[in-house]
Amino acid sequence: MLTGPGTVDAEDVTADDRRGLAALRQEATDAAAEIRRAAADAAEELRERSRADADRLRAEARADADRTLAVARAEIADMRAGLKDERERLAREAAASVAAERADLAAAQQRLREQAAALEADRRELSVERTRARAAQDEVDRERTALDRRDDALQQQAGDLTEQLQQLRRREAELDQADHRVQAELVRVSGLTVADARAELLAAQQDAVRRDAALLIRRVESEARTEAKSRARAIVAEAVQRVASDQTAQTVVSVMQLPSDDIKGRIIGREGRNIRAFETVTGVNVIIDDTPEAVLLSCFDPVRREVGRVTLQMLIDDGRIHPHRIEEAFERATDEVHALCRRAAEDALLQVGITDLHPELVEYLGRLKYRTSYGQNVLGHLIETSHIARMMAAELGADEQLAARGAFLHDIGKALTHEAQGSHALVGAELARKYGESEAVAHCIEAHHDEVPPSTVEAVLTQAADACSGGRPGARRESLEAYVQRLERIEAIASGKKGVEKVFAMQAGRELRVMVKPEVVDDLEAHVLAREVAKQIEEELTYPGQVRVTVIRESRATEIAR
Repeated sequence: MLTGPGTVDAEDVTADDRRGLAALRQEATDAAAEIRRAAADAAEELRERSRADADRLRAEARADADRTLAVARAEIADMRAGLKDERERLAREAAASVAAERADLAAAQQRLREQAAALEADRRELSVERTRARAAQDEVDRERTALDRRDDALQQQAGDLTEQLQQLRRREAELDQADHRVQAELVRVSGLTVADARAELLAAQQDAVRRDAALLIRRVESEARTEAKSRARAIVAEAVQRVASDQTAQTVVSVMQLPSDDIKGRIIGREGRNIRAFETVTGVNVIIDDTPEAVLLSCFDPVRREVGRVTLQMLIDDGRIHPHRIEEAFERATDEVHALCRRAAEDALLQVGITDLHPELVEYLGRLKYRTSYGQNVLGHLIETSHIARMMAAELGADEQLAARGAFLHDIGKALTHEAQGSHALVGAELARKYGESEAVAHCIEAHHDEVPPSTVEAVLTQAADACSGGRPGARRESLEAYVQRLERIEAIASGKKGVEKVFAMQAGRELRVMVKPEVVDDLEAHVLAREVAKQIEEELTYPGQVRVTVIRESRATEIAR
């Protein structure tokens, strides 16, 4: 080791180094401790900051979650409220639908009950007809037995007549021989042959025979005309008397009864909306006045008026009155009235005994259920005319079925006169030909108003039956009024004469019987009075046929023997 002034002792150096290292180590330790404290502080600060950030984030997340939950709860509440409203609406609609279905079911049950009642009536009528048929069959059996007995008696009489005929033939041969002998003797005595004598006799009797023949022909023709008139009157009177028909009572206004006066306001609707919609859809005018619990339906078309009445009845029964419901009820009412018309046509066919009519003609006949002519129901007029024609044809020996069929269809053209050109007689005849009716039936239709001259007995009977049905008192409103006025005027004419005590118009105004006072009018004046009354009636009145005026004068002398 080197030593000297400039040399450091190794031990000294080492000690210094140790102290320096120790100092450095101490410094490093202090620095490390400081660093550790700084790191610990930084870590603690970072941990605190992280904890604060985490708390802050948790708070923000919790706030966001609360806001989201509040929004979700609000939406759920809205959805629940909407669902409740929807459930209530569906419940109301379901209840309304169920009520409507119940009303329809009640109407259907009512129709079924009506149909069942009609069917029961038909069954009772069929039972009565069967009873009548059995009685008729028993009567036929009794008649057949009587005819068998009569046939046996006739056969026995035929045997007797055969024997008598043989005797007569033998007697005729004997007479022929005697006649030849007499003729030969006459020729010998007179000098004339049989032919010459016959010619001379015929020449002498020719003028007398011609005169007698002319008188006989005239008398027979007069008797035939008298008998024909009497027979015709008897046939028509018999047919008319056997037909029982109602008097007319038709109008162009239908009265609709209401459950209460509150219904009137619902029929009118807000600002008249319902009543305008009803009149537009149905074509029927609704008259609402002060009449309690009633409205009037006015329309000249009876079918349309009936459809309107049924429509309004449906609306009142249902209780819901608004434009859409009016259209639905109108469609249902149209179908219902159509079914009623068809049923009426089928009932009419059953009454007159016609079963093979074309379905289209049945539809046209149904339209006539609500049609009137001068107040007389056309379908009822057809039934009545058919019965009258059938009875007159039976009396005359004509074709009953043809006469009844032609008379029943004679006004079929009135069902579509407004749809075709021409009179209802010609239109009806073309319609009948179109749907397979025979030419004889079509001729009865077209000839019943003389558009075509009648050429068959059945066509003439159709005219007569039509006149009997339409011209009888009470059949038509105008005819009834004219009939009553004519009777009153006839009685007034006779009552105004001197010496008249009582006046009676009889036989629908065709006979007038005048009772006079015997002390005022003598027998000669009675004849003059009858002539004056008849002449005044001819001058002042218009009437069908003749009016017989009979003046009755009666004087009685009464004395009591005591």
